[in-house]
Amino acid sequence: GIGGASQYGLQISIINSPAEYIKSFIRETWLQRYGSSPSEEVITLMWSFVVSVYSIGGLLGSLSAGYLSVRFGRKKAMLFSNIPALLSAALMGLSRLCGSFEMIIAGRLFSGVCGGLGLNTHLMYAGECAPRKLRGLTAITASTAIAVGKFAGFALGLREVLGVDDLWPVLMATNAIPALIQLLTLPFFPDSPRYLLIDKKDKEACL
Repeated sequence: GIGGASQYGLQISIINSPAEYIKSFIRETWLQRYGSSPSEEVITLMWSFVVSVYSIGGLLGSLSAGYLSVRFGRKKAMLFSNIPALLSAALMGLSRLCGSFEMIIAGRLFSGVCGGLGLNTHLMYAGECAPRKLRGLTAITASTAIAVGKFAGFALGLREVLGVDDLWPVLMATNAIPALIQLLTLPFFPDSPRYLLIDKKDKEACL
């Protein structure tokens, strides 16, 4: 759940705190590039892209989850979801340094891919690995992980933590932390028995 469903919850809530700072950054960047201050309509449009492009990425991630889960297995599919997560963290974290608000939009798109892929494979992997008696309880961990991710996003966005003008790029890049934790720990977990038996036809490994 750390690198799965929690990534979805984190990105849903983390965007609220730095909203005004990102709008100011868009305004400053536009002024430096074109020599004129953008209208409020342009600022609102760019901000709308920042927020809504996450849903497009989520759709792409969700659509690819089925193929990747069957082709490479649930565990590897979850590991793959960390690639767009780290890419999005790099883009959003370096956006201010590079003076590019387009990097934030691209980063949000990649974080959406991570969220869509991670959320779907989390449900499959946890449900298929759980003992029969605990299967229902294990499936609930997805919603628990989403709630934990949302809480982490709100907590990190507080002004006492990272919710200030100087640190909003760091705040936007914090999704790299759960991605790195999952990359370091998930390889030690077993593959899904269902995947091994049905997709790989490896009964011995499944048992």
